[in-house]
Amino acid sequence: MLSQERFAKIDSMLNPKSVAVVGASAKKGTVGNDVLLNLIRDFKGEIYPVNPKGGEIEGKQAYPTLADIPGEVDLVCVLVNAKFVESVVDQAIEKKVQAIIIISAGFKETGKEGAEIEKRMAQKAQAAGIPVVGPNCLGVINPDVGLNASFASKICMPGSLAFVSQSGALCTSVLDFAEERNMGFSKFVSIGNKSDVDETQLLEYLADDPKTKVIALYLESIEDGKGFMDVATRIFWEKGKVVLCLKSGRSSEGAKAASSHTGSLAGSDAVYDALFTQSGVQRIDTIAELFDCASLYTTQPEPKGNRLAIITNAGGPGIMATDAAIRSGLKIASLTEETNAKLVEVMPAAGSIHNPVDVLGDAHSDRYQIATEITMADPNVDMGLIVLTPQSMTDVDNIGEALPPVIAKTGKPVVCAFMGAASVKEGVARLNKQGVPNYSFPESAAAALGAYVKLTNLRTVTGREYMDAAECDVEKASKIIAEYLEGADEKYLTQADCRSIFECYNLPLLASHVSNSVEDAAEFVEKLGGKVVMKVMSDEVVHKFDAGGVLLNIEGGEAAKAAYAQIYANVEKNVPGAKIDSILIEQMAEPGVEVILGCNRDVKGPLVMIGHGGTYAELWKDVAFRLAPFQKISAERMIREIKTFQMLDGFRGAPKKDVGALEKTLLSFATMLVNHPEIAECDINPLIVHDAGKGCSVADSRIMLRRVK
Repeated sequence: MLSQERFAKIDSMLNPKSVAVVGASAKKGTVGNDVLLNLIRDFKGEIYPVNPKGGEIEGKQAYPTLADIPGEVDLVCVLVNAKFVESVVDQAIEKKVQAIIIISAGFKETGKEGAEIEKRMAQKAQAAGIPVVGPNCLGVINPDVGLNASFASKICMPGSLAFVSQSGALCTSVLDFAEERNMGFSKFVSIGNKSDVDETQLLEYLADDPKTKVIALYLESIEDGKGFMDVATRIFWEKGKVVLCLKSGRSSEGAKAASSHTGSLAGSDAVYDALFTQSGVQRIDTIAELFDCASLYTTQPEPKGNRLAIITNAGGPGIMATDAAIRSGLKIASLTEETNAKLVEVMPAAGSIHNPVDVLGDAHSDRYQIATEITMADPNVDMGLIVLTPQSMTDVDNIGEALPPVIAKTGKPVVCAFMGAASVKEGVARLNKQGVPNYSFPESAAAALGAYVKLTNLRTVTGREYMDAAECDVEKASKIIAEYLEGADEKYLTQADCRSIFECYNLPLLASHVSNSVEDAAEFVEKLGGKVVMKVMSDEVVHKFDAGGVLLNIEGGEAAKAAYAQIYANVEKNVPGAKIDSILIEQMAEPGVEVILGCNRDVKGPLVMIGHGGTYAELWKDVAFRLAPFQKISAERMIREIKTFQMLDGFRGAPKKDVGALEKTLLSFATMLVNHPEIAECDINPLIVHDAGKGCSVADSRIMLRRVK
């Protein structure tokens, strides 16, 4: 969490009273000149150019060093060559400035030497308590105070959208696109290499920024996953603000799959999907989608439901809008008889008074206005989409001017899809100017409305409490793990080895016995009674079924002897030279649905998986992921996300399975992983989920322990 002092200094960066530009230049077309001119153009505070030659630059007195500036300095903007930046940071510390922005490039993005300089600078600034944005960034913009401490061509409009980007080059495109859509910003920050101030700290600041309603992020990485999740969760559920994130790097080419099922199934991006899902962050894939959603969230009220009314002047686009709405999880509202009666009075006979409401191609602004007023007043309507195609009779400009006041009075989210380019340009500009989002096509509009509904519904979810781990024996499990790792950096645990750890977390285990001789195996099977499964225990035989190391439905002592010998023979044939530690004999579980629970430990925490289990887990890839620890609602949603849930829920009349026991087991499993970071990988496959009321059973498992350094 940000301390009050840290918060205040970041605020001084974004709301400074004075700015020093180190590297200011009189030469046109340079960054040093552009940044200085940007500040002079709009900033109302003190501006101090810093240049070794002193003199005057752009009408401002220039100073050779920061120390020569007579007054206090809130913000230092650094533009000099990379080799001089560290000395500037030293001067800033000596000057006791409040914050630093390093626009200069040439640091860790260039290699080891640059990374070392960057780290050293950051450590100095942190020791002095001075926040640093950058290096290698575009800069910072706050239109409310006229601050354009960047090399963007011009300052943006004021608004309620905050934008934080790891890419400086992307920022200029975003600013240009926003201007076209008449969108403003509360804060605009390019964080570059994130040597000090990162996305999590800025999220904490923006959480309490009264000017910010929606936060949009472009990120390439998140180092502090737990911190990000904590802050983003608070922003969404406690502060009521929306966070959008465009995270690049979805492809799996760069992923390092671990030997566990979880690692091979996760891919490089599963951890980020889990992180955003649990934090209430809406993940988006494109800049266009970012603006589609942000323009809606910053201008329109939250929907009370998902029932959509469509008003159109063309039948085909109305059908397109209907199809898109259904795909986006919306419902086409059923208008009341009273609404239909009112529409009959004002609509031409050839028009449609049913949803979609077709005002016909000759509709002018007056018909659009009255149809919108009547339709959006219907109690069965939660939101609206107004479609327009530019026909020869259509007064697009007047419609764009007339609709916003009508939309504002509805108290419901309403968007437009004026389809076209040059013919609708002025009409769209009038919509945007008055705070009504326009989309080039109905599909984009429906997708944004559908996303808004999902976010609104997410705010109301229950089950956001964490598991009570009071019944777990954490101390005993830690002792067992320490004993396994004694004298070793890592240790593979077979199913029999896992048992003592699982018992500490009340995971559902079957009666079992580890046997090292044929006679002992026969004796246990006779005594236990019923059918058993016999499995090879060896850290050199990972896929036991494939190696013939698992035999089912063994009953009686003689059968146990034969199975014992058969397992040894199968393993010798399929995994030559593998050392067999023992044979595990386990009670055969009652029939049920097989699922897999797994963990692959990421730097952001344990990534927990649930999916279709058994020998075909990697073939079906029917999986869901969350970062532990997670709440009860996350366990419920994980189970319902996988297609296997249909089998658990009584597919085609089959008995429903004990989903409640599965949820409890999943939470216990996740709690175990959080408490013991030495568990680097873990698979329970299969976990058999029995009929409702009969619980579930761990049928096979493995753990890879690794000493935490």
